Amino acid sequence: MNLFVFSQTLGLKAVSLRYSNVYGPRQEAGVIPIFIRRMLADEEIHIFGDGEQTRDFIYAGDVARANILATEHLLSARPGGTSIDDLAFNVSSGTAVSMNDLYARLAREAGYSLPAVHEGAKAGDIRDSVLSSAKAKRVLGFRPAVPLDEGLRATIEWFSERIRSAR
Repeated sequence: MNLFVFSQTLGLKAVSLRYSNVYGPRQEAGVIPIFIRRMLADEEIHIFGDGEQTRDFIYAGDVARANILATEHLLSARPGGTSIDDLAFNVSSGTAVSMNDLYARLAREAGYSLPAVHEGAKAGDIRDSVLSSAKAKRVLGFRPAVPLDEGLRATIEWFSERIRSAR
């Protein structure tokens, strides 16, 4: 809310980007680096619940590009907006990917063959989380460019190289 208030009262140009689940090289936290590190170490992968809960994954390079587009938009736009939502954009792939599907994709790319171990669902875990970036597409011209499998492959390669160089 402060961003909108500052924009309205001070005439500042402002924008807010809401990211879905960002992944890519150099990421240390989150399901994708956890799965990758465990796969590369040939350790068990644990999936909470039935694995059909979904998330919307977006590659870090696409997020960086969305930030540039938002900055360019700010430089050419008039300050403010009529509501707080005028200043906010979702940055996402808009695609639901289940944890089971994510596991299968990563296992295929990493050459991992152990079965996933399913555990009880986490209390309070959101079942499905997918954002629409239609407004970012319409206003900023944003479209995610990196397909999930390509981004996962690049992320696995980065982690593999990091492990090799640490030896």
